[in-house]
Amino acid sequence: MDSLDMEVLRQARDWVAAGHRAHLLTVAQTWGSAPRQAGALAVLRGDGQLIGSVSGGCVEDDLIDRARRQGLPDRPERITYGVTADEAARFGLPCGGTLRLVVEPLHDTTWLDPVLAAIGRHELTLRTVDMQTGACSLAPAGPLDGPDFDGRALRAVYGPRWRLLIIGANQTARALCDIAASLDFHVLVCDPREEYRTGWDAHGATLLTSMPDDAVGEIGTDERTAIVALTHDPKLDDMVLLEALKSPAFYVGALGSEASQARRRERLRLFDLGDEEIARLHGPVGLRIASRTPAEIAVAIAAELIWVRNTLGGAAACAPRLPDAASQRQR
Repeated sequence: MDSLDMEVLRQARDWVAAGHRAHLLTVAQTWGSAPRQAGALAVLRGDGQLIGSVSGGCVEDDLIDRARRQGLPDRPERITYGVTADEAARFGLPCGGTLRLVVEPLHDTTWLDPVLAAIGRHELTLRTVDMQTGACSLAPAGPLDGPDFDGRALRAVYGPRWRLLIIGANQTARALCDIAASLDFHVLVCDPREEYRTGWDAHGATLLTSMPDDAVGEIGTDERTAIVALTHDPKLDDMVLLEALKSPAFYVGALGSEASQARRRERLRLFDLGDEEIARLHGPVGLRIASRTPAEIAVAIAAELIWVRNTLGGAAACAPRLPDAASQRQR
């Protein structure tokens, strides 16, 4: 879940504690093109105040109007928008998309504190809601679990769904930490060099001091993990790449120009990595946007992470990329 969805849960808890009537809105299913994916959240107060988003448009306007007229349900109910082309146009759903929401009155919010505490520990929680009774239960969730709705029960997953391991505590890493945290990543920064860790202040990132290759195993790298090497030190970057390229990580990238990446690939072949494993390396790291400064390079990396993450199972990871001057500046 992203940072906005976490804000929704906190606000829902606070509104109900203050005595307000509130409904939790969850995107349960989508068909066609939809503004937000299944699992997206919003909370709507009885007076029409809204935190979060389920469509980014007229759907929210309709729900706010219903709330002000006390027209929202007293038990969990599904509401579907965009069944017809006319309705899709009316509610601003692109390409004739259809959006199904579960609208849930927040009579009991005792589940929110355990969920928010688990999120704070970077743990995933599965919440199952009985659509008939409104009763809910909590259980641990795995990184491959996702939202599901079968008409009888809503299953929602709360917590950081993705992880980013950054090797190197430097300016680029600091900028990337801030961006990645807003993109639903639990960020870990690994740097065994004490002189680089001194004064490290990236808010919300977990700092690891182990050797980079050890960190890949220690964090339990899985299919929801991205690994980016940013030290410019071949001893550290190559060390982590040897493990990362053999791991299930969905993205592995390294800073450096085209020339330095060619030399790196030759070094990796000396350590029994096959061509298929080496081909997984995104180097130079990031989309080609002529980035120059640490912040711009961080934006390019984050953009490529989004691209690969959103096209998992497709050809994005192996797609050819056009050269530009930025790749020469990653030295």
